[in-house]
Amino acid sequence: MRIGVNTRLFLSNKLDGIGWFGVETMKRITRNHPEHEFFFFFDRKPDPEFIFSNNVTPIVLNPQARHPILWFLFFECSITRALKKHNIDLFLSPDGWISLRTKVPTLTVIHDLNFEHYPNFLAKSHQMYMKYFFHRFAQHATRIATVSEFSKQDIVKTYGIAPSKIDVVFNGSHSNYFPYPEEVKRSTREKYCNGSPYFIFIGTIIMRKNLANLFRAFDIFKETDKQGIKLVVVGSKKWWKGEIENAYNDMKHKDEVIFMGRVAPEELGKMLSSALALTYVSFFEGFGIPILESFYAETPVITSKTTSMPEVAGDAALFADPFSIDEIVSTMKEISTNKELREQLVEKGKIQREKFSWDLSAEKLWNSILETSKSKE
Repeated sequence: MRIGVNTRLFLSNKLDGIGWFGVETMKRITRNHPEHEFFFFFDRKPDPEFIFSNNVTPIVLNPQARHPILWFLFFECSITRALKKHNIDLFLSPDGWISLRTKVPTLTVIHDLNFEHYPNFLAKSHQMYMKYFFHRFAQHATRIATVSEFSKQDIVKTYGIAPSKIDVVFNGSHSNYFPYPEEVKRSTREKYCNGSPYFIFIGTIIMRKNLANLFRAFDIFKETDKQGIKLVVVGSKKWWKGEIENAYNDMKHKDEVIFMGRVAPEELGKMLSSALALTYVSFFEGFGIPILESFYAETPVITSKTTSMPEVAGDAALFADPFSIDEIVSTMKEISTNKELREQLVEKGKIQREKFSWDLSAEKLWNSILETSKSKE
């Protein structure tokens, strides 16, 4: 097969959860299937690290697709022409965006429908584009993959897609997440927090991640904290103005919050392993990769009792209602003062993490590709 792949999010040092899904699965698929040709469609000159094997041909298309108008031009014009020009047998889009004008069998990976349930968490232009196009993408695609049973059922219910058309392909965890020795943990805490214990948040700073309520909860938690615990926030400030910034500015203990911006995976692995707990109380997730990464780092987890997060965490986390500041405070107090509980959660996390790996993800995505290819037979 000649397989075309949308790789516009394969950006060195800028990978988010969706980007990691594409990179980790395609790295394995291209190497495991040398009998097939893969055409990677980038919207800018690619880093050589993303040309995973000799059966990968990189192709740069214009324009750079970073805005709704440019998304339209890239997928409906450039991608459509490229699929025809290169005689592509199957088109795979790991980030959900596809061409509505092509008749090439298409597999799209729709990670979640957060924009359908929380449209105000997006810029108006992005909101309008996604609400207009994504249900059309879902209808047009030959087949759909998604990253959790929750997201599958959400797509079925919201877009009226037959369950038999959707495959669940879970996320995995980067190999840099594992438990570090105690001396490394001590030096990491010393480096970033002057030796103090800390909660850690990992993710792009956007409304959906619920940083505003996390800040409010941490501020209340600090009123009775006797351990000098800090909050480390890892992620770029994609959406800072408004409620998130206001909640931070209103904090009495804002000096106890440390912003790291983006952090390289190798260093982030040390930071996660050295944390007291992950605090990941997002409003809505299709999966929630930091939960799984914490299990591999053997760090306790506080997460939300909504959407996909209970499915990913199983019984290996403390859960809070993301809309309830009191519940978030309660879990922070409980996990910070109960060493036995933390140890129990770590042990449960070791069991839960065995359900997920990038090797398994790649295998399942390849099976979806094969199912998609049958439409040409």
